[in-house]
Amino acid sequence: MWWGGRGQSFNIAPQKEEPEMGSVQGSRMPELRSRQLSSCLASGCLPGEQILAWATGVRKGLEPELSGTLICTNYRVIFQPYGWQRSQETPLSSEYDFALVNIGRLEAVSGLSRVQLLRPGSLLKFIPEEILIHGRDFRLLRVGFEAGGLEPQAFQVTMAIVQARAQSSQAQQLKKGKPPIPLMETSEDWETERKKQGARGWRVSTVNERFDIATSLPRYFWVPNRILDSEVRRTFGHFHQGRGPRLSWHHPGGSDLLRCGGFCTASDPNKEDIRAVEAMLQAGHSDVVLVDTMDELPSLADVQLAHLRLRALCLPDSSVAEDKWLSALEGTRWLDYVRSCLRKASDVSVLVTSRVRSVVLQERSDRDLNGLLSSLVQLLSAPEARTLFGFQSLVQREWVASGHPFLTRLGGAGASEEAPVFLLFLDCVWQLLQQFPAEFEFSEFFLLALHDSVRVPDTLTFLRDTPWERGKQSGQFNSYTQVYTPGYSQPPAGNSMNLQLSVWDWDLRYSNEQILQFHNPGYDPEHCPDSWLPRQQPSFMVPGPPSSMWLFSRGALTPLNQLGPWRDSSFLLAVSSRWLPRPAISSESLADQEWGLPSHWGACPLPPGLLLPGYLGPQIRLWRRCYLRGRPEVQMGLSAPTISGLQDELFHLQELLRKWTPRISPEDHSKKRNPNTILS
Repeated sequence: MWWGGRGQSFNIAPQKEEPEMGSVQGSRMPELRSRQLSSCLASGCLPGEQILAWATGVRKGLEPELSGTLICTNYRVIFQPYGWQRSQETPLSSEYDFALVNIGRLEAVSGLSRVQLLRPGSLLKFIPEEILIHGRDFRLLRVGFEAGGLEPQAFQVTMAIVQARAQSSQAQQLKKGKPPIPLMETSEDWETERKKQGARGWRVSTVNERFDIATSLPRYFWVPNRILDSEVRRTFGHFHQGRGPRLSWHHPGGSDLLRCGGFCTASDPNKEDIRAVEAMLQAGHSDVVLVDTMDELPSLADVQLAHLRLRALCLPDSSVAEDKWLSALEGTRWLDYVRSCLRKASDVSVLVTSRVRSVVLQERSDRDLNGLLSSLVQLLSAPEARTLFGFQSLVQREWVASGHPFLTRLGGAGASEEAPVFLLFLDCVWQLLQQFPAEFEFSEFFLLALHDSVRVPDTLTFLRDTPWERGKQSGQFNSYTQVYTPGYSQPPAGNSMNLQLSVWDWDLRYSNEQILQFHNPGYDPEHCPDSWLPRQQPSFMVPGPPSSMWLFSRGALTPLNQLGPWRDSSFLLAVSSRWLPRPAISSESLADQEWGLPSHWGACPLPPGLLLPGYLGPQIRLWRRCYLRGRPEVQMGLSAPTISGLQDELFHLQELLRKWTPRISPEDHSKKRNPNTILS
């Protein structure tokens, strides 16, 4: 986490000098001390959490250094400073806590040159003088151990961490009441959201209620009213992994944003199936645009390599010279990939808002870049998605419920398919927050909390790959099997849903004061989500040409003769992209082509609610508060240790103040905000 906690309990006093080990009292001291720690931790821990080992030590790398106790439990590693107290109400919130699944690298050090990298299952070869815990979230915990007869404790706690990491594959399950954010696990959740979006031409389908079409899909999703569930079943069979076209978001002006997997070219649909596929892609519109999501965006391997390079560059032990640091940052390609994601999202937002049409995002797996692009498009086009509640609901619907493989992409299932696509998305959101600080209700601190929560072991939100795995682990589907029965739409009687703790239960891990910081003080309260656009077609949106079909690729629209790959002429998205003729990138922006407006928009107003971010050169910046947290000066809040750095920070703050000043009154600053109101 990115801050400390507060409260009454979990207080550990400095350890006194141990008596001689030959006495009876001395032989009992370790056991007594462990009981004291267990009793102290019990009021601020997870159910089932147990202390495995502990040792006194000093946290290094900060000024002043902190003396305390390093504790290893079966869920996490905790450094407990002397005199610091943990709240019983928020037991998980502390910058000193490292979930075992969040530990990226563990090193033991003895002397000036003896260093051992400890992997899960390794055997420590010496008594360490200090250990370094590198978090996957760019944090660093460096603890030196005290001498004077306490060396065995240092060895034991280090080995306990090694062994606990090897056994930390299961997430801790916690029961709680109604979640603060709809988890999109019931048909009622989907129906409520459909009505909220005003999608009258759509309905909630229960065809996947027993996960017999695709375990990676949610149990419920939106399909056109006129499409029967029997047609949905046949149609989805012609798409990769059964992930057929379904609604992601309905624009108030009338357009629909859909997502789907790649076509199965080996399938042989009949004419009725082809008509059903076309009807689902058109979604009642005459103008259809198929967006090749993978075009111009980085591959999963590119994302993973860039993130590895970024971590290596930002960690404290980076060997890159200061004068070459910026060029090394550019060489990671991370900011280039952020830039390409924002550019493509801007283009798709123009497609959705310029004409009444169906816009279909198509990615082969439909589980990675489709979620990223769909989420960014909604953030750019829908003010309600920029509220704190709306953004959490967006992530739950487009990422968690839609089957993004969090566990695999974050390295929980091995490194072969690791690629932090969701973290790339959070960086894109942070860029938008910097460019439009008055348009978002949530703050950078909220994004940091969400970034750090992807590896929190107490929830199933980000520790499973599919809705089916998440429901099975929680016991939600224990009473019936994954078999389809015609006409059977409800679980058997007596099956009660076991609501598990979700990542959105912030009040368990954060105090009220911390939750208050989730709110952006520069947010414009005049942006009422329910009144930004009427529920009719606005004057700036016009119907598309009759029966027009387009492929959007490389920033240009190419006309299509058909929507599927199963007729005489081959369909562009159905074959490998390297065999496709590439249209030249238009010299005009998509805004030029769609509205006839200048590319920079000049004095012409944007459609209501639409944001078009900049993505050139210095407009894309490094998220320093996130990526440079492992550096001591950043942890102390000294993010600009040089004169030029201070000048840059001052310029940035002045720029933010200039953007915020017209929107904030002194009365707004003086108001006390209720954290419960913020989260609701």
